[in-house]
Amino acid sequence: MNKSDLIEAIAKKADISKAAAERALEGALGAIHGTLRKGGSVSLVGFGTFYVGKRAARGGRNPRTGAAIRIKAAKVPKFRAGKALKDAVN
Repeated sequence: MNKSDLIEAIAKKADISKAAAERALEGALGAIHGTLRKGGSVSLVGFGTFYVGKRAARGGRNPRTGAAIRIKAAKVPKFRAGKALKDAVN
């Protein structure tokens, strides 16, 4: 499912226009994005939690030359599925 399929599904399920569904989806994604940018987390009970994880600095290799390189530490967005979502998949 891609973004346009998701918008169509939201519009059908909520009985609203596709334009309204797109605005709602963009608003929700924007709120999640903004919260993660500030270092917070977003918990949706029964669905899961979006949070910011930390990846430590590490060594690596340049695949072209084979030379050793240093990969710097980074913050990465992560998602942990909730119990209801896990149960629905299994």
